[in-house]
Amino acid sequence: KVLNKYFPPDFDPAALPRGKRAKNNEMKVRMMLPMSVRCSTCGNFMYKGTKFNTRKEDVMGETYLGIQIFRFYYRCTNCAAEFCMKTDPQTTDYVLEKGAVRNYEPWREAEVATKEAVKAREEEEMGNAMKALENRTLDSKREMDIMAALDEMRSLKAIHNKVSTEEALAALKREAEKAAEQQLADEEVEDLREFYRLRQAAAQQSGALPASDDSDNESSEGHQSSGDGAEDGVEEEEEEDVDAGPLGMMAAGNKKRL
Repeated sequence: KVLNKYFPPDFDPAALPRGKRAKNNEMKVRMMLPMSVRCSTCGNFMYKGTKFNTRKEDVMGETYLGIQIFRFYYRCTNCAAEFCMKTDPQTTDYVLEKGAVRNYEPWREAEVATKEAVKAREEEEMGNAMKALENRTLDSKREMDIMAALDEMRSLKAIHNKVSTEEALAALKREAEKAAEQQLADEEVEDLREFYRLRQAAAQQSGALPASDDSDNESSEGHQSSGDGAEDGVEEEEEEDVDAGPLGMMAAGNKKRL
């Protein structure tokens, strides 16, 4: 590749014919795509940083604070359809005009929402001193809360810095031992409950335990009534035996033993 070109001694650059430039100062430049876009014709995605040979021109009649706005023409890498965008000095960004759409960028919406909130607050405070004072009070309160939270975090960090690695490991070990002991105790309690439940079920199946509390009450009432009847019978028999004489007394004594 030849880097140096020969210029004859009698070369006069002023004698070269000057080409005519268009009014919009159009020229060819090579630049990278400043954003990820999608072609509206074929749906092809072109990503940020892809290099293109573009045409650059001045946007006639559009400026921002004396800054000239430029327009760039690109071609799709898949279908060669043309799309264009122009600079936006107000937001230090680019605006797609036609031929393609910009990919969704969530941080741009967050920035727009922040700017709109600031603008709405300025409009709200304009001519309203009480509202401005209220907003400043809320801001100072919010800053105080943030400072208090930072102080708390710093104090906690200082406390944590005082704890050595060995102490932290020992504390973790103690916590693990306590958790293991608690788990063993819970398992023992569950085993005891299961044992007594199985024992009660086996006893009910074998008939050793009554089926319900109602049967227990009925049986206790029956035993009580039978006991009362037996006592009355014994008293009557004793009276009869006393009247019967010595033989009757001996028979009453034998009945009592039985």
